Amino acid sequence: MSTTTAPAQTPAPAPHRTPALLRRALWWSLLTLTGGVERRGRLPRGGCVVVANHSSHADTAALLAALDARHTPAIGAAADYWFASPWRSRVCRRLAAGFPVRRKGGGLEDLLSMSDELRAGRAVVLFPEGTRGAGEAGEVGSFHRGALLLAERAGVPVVPVGIAGTNRLLPKHGRLRSALVRIRIGDPLPPTVTPEEARDAVAALHHRTNAESLRDSVVRRRVAAVATSRWGLPIAFVWAGAEALSWPLMPELLLAVACVAAPRAALKLSATALAGSLAGSLLALQLASSGVQLPAPMTTDRMHAAVRTQLAAEGAAAVRHQPWNGIPFKVYAAEAGRADLPAADWLLASAKARGTRTLAVGLGFAAFGLLMRRWRRLYPGYLVLLGTGFMAGLTLIVLGWT
Repeated sequence: MSTTTAPAQTPAPAPHRTPALLRRALWWSLLTLTGGVERRGRLPRGGCVVVANHSSHADTAALLAALDARHTPAIGAAADYWFASPWRSRVCRRLAAGFPVRRKGGGLEDLLSMSDELRAGRAVVLFPEGTRGAGEAGEVGSFHRGALLLAERAGVPVVPVGIAGTNRLLPKHGRLRSALVRIRIGDPLPPTVTPEEARDAVAALHHRTNAESLRDSVVRRRVAAVATSRWGLPIAFVWAGAEALSWPLMPELLLAVACVAAPRAALKLSATALAGSLAGSLLALQLASSGVQLPAPMTTDRMHAAVRTQLAAEGAAAVRHQPWNGIPFKVYAAEAGRADLPAADWLLASAKARGTRTLAVGLGFAAFGLLMRRWRRLYPGYLVLLGTGFMAGLTLIVLGWT
């Protein structure tokens, strides 16, 4: 007498983590540049169905940036929108690990097809509202049952997630702007949870996360207010122009203070500082060629001698050394005037040399300000470190050229 046993069902192979790691790095980097992404909580081990509120197309990017790559998250996407054309389908699959879910007929079958992926340890991310909701402060809409039926079929927990900040980052029918995105991962719920219970858990996380205020510094707010006011650009212009004449504090120091406090104003401030620096250098060149000798604090005779040698050998192009050798720009401008260099040649060469440095410094500090957005309360400490480092560096440069 023989007995036959049914062959064991082979589980789905675990998906490769490398694409998930690359996607997470991509979206984390992009969101960092647009204001930062912050996560609280972690997904449980093994497969799970993640349910989240939905108010922006940026929700997908935020979850891919925040969720662990070891879960290789897959995002359920509306088939009639994200898979309506071949190029949109490729973008959705490759950049968002999206899979199609029909919103009219067949959607449940699309969801249940992910059961084996869940058993293999993958996280399937769904927006049970079915479409983007009312907005950042609006109520979370009612949940469809599909996500919960999938969790019950696969025997995995349901994990509620609250998302805040994406509606400010990319509003519905609006343009991209800077905003901090916050992700709060809740405790796992049993696969038998009802749509109302899942919706209430997500809504509680969303409202709690949205209500949290970002701790800030009064000093930073005041600096940002001045930088973005009608006085911000004139201050940058005058500061840079004065430094090209006699003022010992370079405009990059001002940009380090202002662009970290107000990253959105960085490009305007940097361009204005560059314009002021060039205007001041032209004035310094004309005054020096007329025999006027302006005060030059924090400079040495050796600096002037080195610049005279460079100008004699290279002409106006010698100013290209200035961003790297520590010699103040005003020394080059004054010596160029004494050497009777043509103003047009000087302006072209100095615009290239100073423009590269000034714009790079301003935008670099703006990126740093975005990276440090969640730690704005530490801005006074940053100013102390900046001032200390600047004075130490300036002292070493002057001593080195003495």
